[in-house]
Amino acid sequence: MAPNEDLDDGQSAALATLSARLHGELIADAARTPDGGSVEAQIAAVVAREAGLLDAGARAELTRQLLHRSCGLGPLEALLADPEVDEILVSGNRPVFVERHGQLAATSVAFASESELRGAIDRILGPIGRRVDEASPLCDARLPDGSRVNVVMPPLAVDGPTLTIRRFRRGGFDAETLVARQTWTPELFALLAEAVASRASILVSGGTGSGKTTTLGALAGLIDPVERLILIEDTAELQLPQPHLVRLEARPPNVEGRGAVTIRELVRNALRMRPDRIIVGEVRGGEALDMVTAMTTGHDGSLSTVHASSPQAALRRLETLCLMADVGLPHRAVCALVADGLDLVVHQERGSDGRRRVTSVARVVEADGRPVAQSIYQAPDKSGPA
Repeated sequence: MAPNEDLDDGQSAALATLSARLHGELIADAARTPDGGSVEAQIAAVVAREAGLLDAGARAELTRQLLHRSCGLGPLEALLADPEVDEILVSGNRPVFVERHGQLAATSVAFASESELRGAIDRILGPIGRRVDEASPLCDARLPDGSRVNVVMPPLAVDGPTLTIRRFRRGGFDAETLVARQTWTPELFALLAEAVASRASILVSGGTGSGKTTTLGALAGLIDPVERLILIEDTAELQLPQPHLVRLEARPPNVEGRGAVTIRELVRNALRMRPDRIIVGEVRGGEALDMVTAMTTGHDGSLSTVHASSPQAALRRLETLCLMADVGLPHRAVCALVADGLDLVVHQERGSDGRRRVTSVARVVEADGRPVAQSIYQAPDKSGPA
């Protein structure tokens, strides 16, 4: 049911307030009469009882809002329907912030109460078998469309439950689209296409929200369709066009602290799955060593991302992550592995205006036993669309 666009801002705000109140009545009615019929029937009854004097358009909008509050994500549904919204940031029942084109802005949308927000969080986590409470107040999850979700609950979140949704663009952006949006230049496109075709192992670096995953997906889209890809992610997000793709997702521990399957275990298992290339959504820990080892033992052409502020910082961080594997390798041996296994570092940044672009590409060479980022591409000194 689409929003009623004929309502002005004042009417929309009044209906939002009314729907919040009626949603409370719905919950109370359901508690008094558990067998009161379907949710739709209960909503129709309360709208007829409490809003019979409204015109048909307003009643339809009120019914839509109540349905979203009862079965969906409440006031967030309108934001999720907006294709321009890239990120949704919720903190308690304060106004929701969104990111559009790389810029944050407050909205008039808010949850009526903390309990309503908790209900929306439960509806996100329930279908995928996850939960949050005081004992386990942190959770990563995803929406059915693949959008990434992070939840932090009290007592860690001081001002009420915090919900962050990073939108997933179905199909992602291919390389041609990134060139059109000036995230990549045509020169860079040619360079990266040749690197992927020649099976260069590539690490995409950058800060949070800089577009690393988008660039990773575009690079993976350049791989020959006949190759077998093993895609490993902490939370499944990438949708790649290749026909021979196996997607693996890590699993957090259950409420008893058991059953976790880490990225590192999945990388090790992927080596037994006859991959032509291994793609790791992001390296954050000891799995970096297994990934780099795979790159040096016949699985060249693999791809991943890492948080870093520059190509050289990405190499230092990769060394540190490899040491976190805690297998007793000396630092010099780790450095040699990184230098041997990695070919290119593609660095991406988000400017102060919110625009994302690849700013540099470096070739990885060995100098004095350490991997060194040797620049081979520098973006022009200008920004493109977000």
